[in-house]
Amino acid sequence: MFEKGQSTPEEYPGNCEPEALLEGRSLIVVSNRGPASFSRDEDGTVKIQRGGGGLVTALLGLAKSVDISWIAAAIGDLEKEWGWGEVEIGENGRTIDLHLIPIDEDIYNGYYNVISNPLLWFIQHSMWDFVSGPNINRDTWKAWDQGYAEANRKFAQTVAQHIKAAPGRSLVMLQDYHLYLLPRMLRRLMRRTRRSRKVTLTHFVHIPWPGSEELRILPSRMRKEILDGLCAVDLLGFQTREDVLNFLQSVESHLPGTSVNYKHRRVWYRNHATIVCNFPISIDVPAIKEMAGSPETQQQRTQFEEMIKGQQLILRVDRTDPSKNIVRGFQSFGEMLELHPEHHGKVKFIALLVPSRLDVDEYHDYHNKIMAAAGWVNSQFGTSEWEPIRVMIGENYPGAVAALQLYDVLLVNSIADGMNLVAKEGPVVNQRDGVLVLSERTGASEQLESGALVISPCDIYATAEALHQALTMSDEERKIRANRLRWLVEENDIVDWFCKQIKEIGKFGY
Repeated sequence: MFEKGQSTPEEYPGNCEPEALLEGRSLIVVSNRGPASFSRDEDGTVKIQRGGGGLVTALLGLAKSVDISWIAAAIGDLEKEWGWGEVEIGENGRTIDLHLIPIDEDIYNGYYNVISNPLLWFIQHSMWDFVSGPNINRDTWKAWDQGYAEANRKFAQTVAQHIKAAPGRSLVMLQDYHLYLLPRMLRRLMRRTRRSRKVTLTHFVHIPWPGSEELRILPSRMRKEILDGLCAVDLLGFQTREDVLNFLQSVESHLPGTSVNYKHRRVWYRNHATIVCNFPISIDVPAIKEMAGSPETQQQRTQFEEMIKGQQLILRVDRTDPSKNIVRGFQSFGEMLELHPEHHGKVKFIALLVPSRLDVDEYHDYHNKIMAAAGWVNSQFGTSEWEPIRVMIGENYPGAVAALQLYDVLLVNSIADGMNLVAKEGPVVNQRDGVLVLSERTGASEQLESGALVISPCDIYATAEALHQALTMSDEERKIRANRLRWLVEENDIVDWFCKQIKEIGKFGY
């Protein structure tokens, strides 16, 4: 999410030096979306800008000392035309080798818009209403076989080419739910080559892993192919300990022929061992601090201060994704105003929302519900001089960082979240000893619960009371909690996330 201020080797925690840990291996990162965005200037020149997201921030920060090849799908026509080459990732002239795979529109639609989103995403976030969905029909199976599987096959073929061209050992880091079938396909492609023993495969799943019974909603062949693919990696990473346990139980329940060792978090399958660990992803602390002090951020901070005008600020920063639970957040705020009228005119709820996947019906409908819920609270409690909720739509990261500096309460009440990096970004830049109200269903709660007010995401009443508690908390308690959250995040930053994976690989001689 940041364009400047990546960690330098001197800032790596402890003895975490990625170049030494990689021991001369080539690093190949594979994800659906690449680390750069492509656009065309008015004069026709193709402009390449560094992309956003925690993964990009983490891994491109390492490119200062490690050579990286990155493989991703070519999303638009410009990316398909560009294809393959070096991309500059910073002002110091460092580059990465970026390979964008052209995928036919029909294949990509089935792979991304039918299977990855919404089928897998909704199951892994516990968002399907199983009475009415999902409905897996002929079109779904066509999307699975001719979309999801075919796209994964194209990725596997491209990764195999890069491995064969690399001079020594290769570490391949696969990312997220789009590429579950890739590991087994890659193993088959590499099986008869001399390079097969010089490859270490990791796969990190950024979103929650469902319980074994919930996974049963997928047809037997789909879930077996997913589990078979993931058990082809050497190291499989999840966000939380609960995700690890859920995966081990899923394998034991749904993948015949496996031997699961819960104590050592190991799966033995097809004469191969897969280590399963949790590696909570985090943020680049120096980068967000630099962003917080930038002139652009400070200018937008002034605008927010004018908007607040001395009121207390409840803030949320989210995508308009149904899993983020924005509607219940607004309903909880309304409940608080009804239960505690002393807050009328003295608190403002600002929601900075980025539209997400509006081409998917469920997301489009939820976007409309968000606006209706905010409108209802404003109509019930607002006056000509006081607007309780202000919704601001659009992607503006400097503005989000500016607002994070000013909150008195940060609300993160997701129904399900792999991690939620906003819960980690806020405490690092906030300057008001703001209180974090955090859903127990976020991955972040496993690390941050000791400094947050933890709530059940569906409990509107308890969330309303937590908001009131946060707004009326003593200065001393606010400070203690804020310092604790800041320390937890800074001690476990994004480079630490990467290094823990590499060290785990080293333990087992991969």
